[in-house]
Amino acid sequence: MSKITRRTLLAGASIGLVAPRAWAQAPSEVKVGLLVPVSGLYARPGLVMRHGAEMAVEHINAQGGVKSLGGARLKLVVLDSGDTTEKAKNAAQRMVAQEPDLVAASGAYLSSFTLAVTEVTERANLPVLTLSYSDLITDRGFKYVFQTSATAGSQAKQALPQIVKLAETASGKKPKTVAIVTDNTGASVASAKSMREGLLAENGLQLIVDETFTPPLADATSLVQKVRAARPDLLFFLPTVISDAKLLLEKMNEFGLGQGKIPTISFGIAIAEPDMLQTVSPELLQGVLTCVASWGAKGHEALIAELKSRYKEPWMTQNAISTYGDMWIIKDALEKAGKADRVAVADALRSMDGGPSKYYPLGEIKFDEKGRRVGAGMTIVQWQSGVPVTVFPPQLALAQPFWPKS
Repeated sequence: MSKITRRTLLAGASIGLVAPRAWAQAPSEVKVGLLVPVSGLYARPGLVMRHGAEMAVEHINAQGGVKSLGGARLKLVVLDSGDTTEKAKNAAQRMVAQEPDLVAASGAYLSSFTLAVTEVTERANLPVLTLSYSDLITDRGFKYVFQTSATAGSQAKQALPQIVKLAETASGKKPKTVAIVTDNTGASVASAKSMREGLLAENGLQLIVDETFTPPLADATSLVQKVRAARPDLLFFLPTVISDAKLLLEKMNEFGLGQGKIPTISFGIAIAEPDMLQTVSPELLQGVLTCVASWGAKGHEALIAELKSRYKEPWMTQNAISTYGDMWIIKDALEKAGKADRVAVADALRSMDGGPSKYYPLGEIKFDEKGRRVGAGMTIVQWQSGVPVTVFPPQLALAQPFWPKS
C-alpha cells in the first residue's frame, strides 16, 4: 500500500472517530426543564410561568438558537410539581430520573416547593434557577441553585423604607404601629421574620398584632377582629392563596377596615394575580400595595402586549417575566459553556457577569457564592382602577403611587 493511500485511510479513520464526539457536543436541540404546579391549588400561577418560558424558548429559537452549539434549539420540558411539598419533591425525582439530558431547569413557584425540589436537583448536579424568595433556598451551601429574585429578607429591607416614606409624604405623619397577618409558607415566613427581627424597629415601627395561619383559611373573622381592635397604622398582609386573600379582604370590609381605612401592604405575587378580580371587587383592592421581586414594567411593553395577545393575560406578573428571563439566562450560560452539559452550564452561571438583566429589576446577572443575584432589586406594585401597576422604582414605574386615604 502506498504512503499516500495509507495516509488517506488514516485521515478518514480519524475523521470518523472525531465526528461523533463533535456531534455530541453540538446537538440539534437542548432540553431545559420547567418544574411548576400545573395541577391543584397553584395551577394558575404555574400556567403563567409556562407561558413565560414558552415565549422565551420560541424567541431564542427564532433568533438562531444557541450559536456556540451550532444553532441548537432549546426544547422546553414541563413537569408538574403539584400542590404539596411532597408532590414537588416526587416530581423532581422523576425529572432527574426520566430526563437525564436536561442541562438546567427553572421552578418551582412556592419557596417551600423550591426548597424540596432543590434537595433532589442538587444531588443530580442539575442547575436550577428560581424566582422563589425564601432566604433558606440559598443559605444551605448548595452549588446548583441560582436565585434570580431578591430574597424575602432583602425585599423587605428594600421596601420598608419606601413604604414609610410614601406614608409620611402622603399623610403628613410617619406611621408608628404595624400589624402582620401572614400564612406559614416559606416566602411569607421569611418576609415576616426579617421584619420581626429588627427591620421594623430600624424604621421606627412597633409591631402590635402578629398572626400566622395555615392555608387555606376557613374563616378570617378572628384574624381581622384582632386587627380592628388594635387599629395599626400599617397592615402587612401576606397570603399566598387567592381564596385566603379574598376572605381577609372581604372580612376587613365587613368590619369597616376596607378601602383604605388601614393601608395594606403585601409581599409576593398572590395579591396581584388576575384571578383576584374573579373573586374580589376592584374597589376592595384599590390602593393595596405589594412588594415583589419583579413585574411587567417600563421596557417590557412589547412582551406584555404579546402575552396579552397570545394567552389573553391582562397583565404580566413576576411569574411570566422572571421565567421568561430565566430561559435567556440558561441560553447565555450554554453559549458560554459551549456544550450541553449541566456541570458546565452551572460553572458558566457561577462566572456570569452581565446577561439579560433587563428582565429583572436593577443589578447585573451575576451570582454570589451562595447563588444569589448580586444587586437584585425589587418592585412595588399597586392596585389602581382594577389593574396592579408598577409604581417603584421610578425608572421602571408605569404609574405614580398614591396613599390610600381613610
